[in-house]
Amino acid sequence: MLFDRLLHSAIRRGRLAMIGPDGRRYIYGEGGPGPCPTFRVRDRATLLKAALDPSLGFAEGYMNGHITIEEGDLYDIVLVAVMNFDKVGLSGLARLRQRLRVVFRRLEQLNLPGASRRNVAHHYDLSGELYDLFLDADRQYSCAYFPAPGLSLEAAQAAKKAHIAAKLRLEPGMRVLDIGSGWGGLGLTLARNYGVDVVGVTLSQEQLALSRRRAELAGLAGRVRFEPVDYRKIDGQFDRIVSVGMFEHVGAAFYDTFFNKVSSLLAPDGVALLHTIGRSGPPGATNSFIAKYIFPGGYTPALSELMASVERSGLVATDVEILRLHYAETLKEWRRRFLANWDKAEALYDARFCRMWNLYLASSEASFREGGQVVFQVQLAHDAGIVPMTRDYLYEAPEDQRVHDAAQ
Repeated sequence: MLFDRLLHSAIRRGRLAMIGPDGRRYIYGEGGPGPCPTFRVRDRATLLKAALDPSLGFAEGYMNGHITIEEGDLYDIVLVAVMNFDKVGLSGLARLRQRLRVVFRRLEQLNLPGASRRNVAHHYDLSGELYDLFLDADRQYSCAYFPAPGLSLEAAQAAKKAHIAAKLRLEPGMRVLDIGSGWGGLGLTLARNYGVDVVGVTLSQEQLALSRRRAELAGLAGRVRFEPVDYRKIDGQFDRIVSVGMFEHVGAAFYDTFFNKVSSLLAPDGVALLHTIGRSGPPGATNSFIAKYIFPGGYTPALSELMASVERSGLVATDVEILRLHYAETLKEWRRRFLANWDKAEALYDARFCRMWNLYLASSEASFREGGQVVFQVQLAHDAGIVPMTRDYLYEAPEDQRVHDAAQ
């Protein structure tokens, strides 16, 4: 079996077992006594697909019920896969396919305005009820920030917004642009807590409608405006620019376009903050399962390719912070909540969708724990002296007070 040989060559850390269509149990890797995560493959066609493209083949097999989890949890299995395939790499035809995907990645990420709208709708125009099953009430759909152990998801998401606000150096009356404003939570928080005026842009119709309703209900419609505008079409000048969880949808071919736009929109004495998932290794290609089913057109950059475009834009990087395990903890809690609401999610969609979402959350957590996925927070300006020379201003209040204030 091609898939059997692939697993034998790749699994070096941890232990994994597979029950094949013939009923035999195959064990891979080394490990001590105790439970061994085990999955069953029910037909030979699924084995072949998994051999040719392990990520997509396994994902579609699991989604379609041709692969089932027999021992342990789905997360246990994908964690072993991530620990090994991301370190050892693929072999044979699977390696060739991966190399071709790297070569042609710019075509896969050709996010022209029309494609961007379709890709955004694919994920963000799903039922709002789905996101309510696992996100916090503010619908923060990006990495939370855990400055202290034991924080709830709600407190950690509030701490994330406070951390971003501190980096923006906000003052009342400033004009702020939020690129990729989601369901409006960050923009509304900045307007309410810091007295700024916010323009938020999103391509998602679902997010736009809810953001506007939230602004009306909060009495902030006069100070927070949400618009369905592509970042390439924004005009004007802003004192502050923030973008959280949107850059992953830009595509490597448009990095220069993005940062040139930010540079043109940012006031001479302005500050911008980019919060994006990234990879700690060199440039690569998006996981084939994620690219097909979860985030079409999406890509998480290496810091080297992101910063190359920053340099060409004329902007100055005034601070770069790398959040490592914060997203792993965020995803762990999202998945716990999703599994607790599986029946409700299945009523909204179906069992196949739930298996797909379960794999998305589990594999994403594993990638942030062992696969080199991180979050970059890059502070940008035209003037290197516009922010203080040290990071002390981010931590002026004691940690317990900052956490309390953020939660409030």
